[in-house]
Amino acid sequence: MTAENELLKKRFLELASKSYNSGIFTFTDFLGLAEQSAFSEIKKELRGIHYEAFGGAEGAERVIIRFGSEEELGYSLPFPISIIKAEPISQKYADKLTHRDFLGAILNLGIERDTLGDIVIIDNVGYIFALEDIATYIAENLTKVRRTDMKVEVTTELPDGQLYRTERKTVQANGERLDAIVAKVFSLSREEAQLLFKKRLVFASGREIESTSYIPKEGEKISVRGHGRFIYLGTQSFSKKGKMNIAVEIYK
Repeated sequence: MTAENELLKKRFLELASKSYNSGIFTFTDFLGLAEQSAFSEIKKELRGIHYEAFGGAEGAERVIIRFGSEEELGYSLPFPISIIKAEPISQKYADKLTHRDFLGAILNLGIERDTLGDIVIIDNVGYIFALEDIATYIAENLTKVRRTDMKVEVTTELPDGQLYRTERKTVQANGERLDAIVAKVFSLSREEAQLLFKKRLVFASGREIESTSYIPKEGEKISVRGHGRFIYLGTQSFSKKGKMNIAVEIYK
């Protein structure tokens, strides 16, 4: 374990202790998968301390941890998350914008990554989750993404329908080992999939998975850096040759 991770875990415990001892809500910044994995390693030390993870919308990958609960503390305090809507002034002449385009443009404003949550793009419009205290600054200064002029505002509304869209897919595998499932879902060889585990790029429910033989639980979210993420739905049936027909919901 790196010194950075040890400091991160110490920070989590300090926030939890402050919430418990002072009777107030405390919050982390946005946590990526590696930070969430570090948090999972201290959960046993948090017995008796309520915590909740949220990223601004159901299905978010990057999340904030809030320590404390309304029932215990006697008051409520929402997660300090704002939604920023960024859309091209002219869709007709806009570039085809990607997650990397939006993230790069925002970071170029001098914004730290841990103040940002997910960036979801629907029909070339970016929905950016950010800490409340930085949202207005982003909205006022994010005038261009790539070569595209943008109209940006802090909003309370998300687009109609499902923000995080998924597509159901069935894959065949000889077993429910995670390396086999990852290989089939992302059209990789078994060796390529196993290398992802060695590179520490595979996470289940925010926890880093080192063992290629890990068996995921039904409903568990699997994230593979550089490839995508999916929800494991379990074995639905068996083929005539005895292979498992495994269902997943892949985030688009």
